[in-house]
Amino acid sequence: MTAAEPSVRPTIALGMRNVVKEYAGEPPVRALDGISLDVAAGEIVAIVGPSGSGKSTLLHVVGTLDRATSGSVHVAGYDVNALNDKALSALRSRHIGFVFQQFFLLAGETALDNVADGMLYTGMPLAERRQLATAALDKVGLADRSTHIATKLSGGERQRVAIARALIGDPQIVLADEPTGNLDSKSGASILALMKELNDEGTTIVVITHDRLMAREFPREVTILDGRVERDSGTPL
Repeated sequence: MTAAEPSVRPTIALGMRNVVKEYAGEPPVRALDGISLDVAAGEIVAIVGPSGSGKSTLLHVVGTLDRATSGSVHVAGYDVNALNDKALSALRSRHIGFVFQQFFLLAGETALDNVADGMLYTGMPLAERRQLATAALDKVGLADRSTHIATKLSGGERQRVAIARALIGDPQIVLADEPTGNLDSKSGASILALMKELNDEGTTIVVITHDRLMAREFPREVTILDGRVERDSGTPL
């Protein structure tokens, strides 16, 4: 990255100040409208809101998948505004793990190789990537399913594979977008419990969800509405 590496692990994993995100149109669509929000390193937070509230845009901005129109965004100690696209890509690969509702697994590959693919960008030999993938699958309780083809796994198992893939690079932050949205209630509860276990081990986790009941299971719940923070149970407004 073009910016110097932080000398210590930052105490604030994600920081936003007066962040605005607009999309072109007549008139422009303002998806984020002056959001200020901090997530401490080692924290687990639920970002909750209805469809169209801006929560997914927020995830894209803090995940550096999209740039803010204005305001400041800091991720893992880096000022996102000061990084070019190549540096942002390096920031994502080294410090952020993504988990999505749709899993995005390669149907014809084993669980092991789906996870190992999470380190393709490094140029690491396949044998080493598979070794790391084995450890990541063990971490999410799927060591005994590593040789199963993705299509032969249950929905809950596929989401665990996706989480293992997000963890393989040992990211500081995991961003999960509706991680239980395609699962039955039992599998969803299992994934929620896994997220809490990973957080207990020190990973910062931000879960985006429309499910208010699930959000209440988290120690901190941030409600987004019309692109603004409506309520933050961790910070009185």
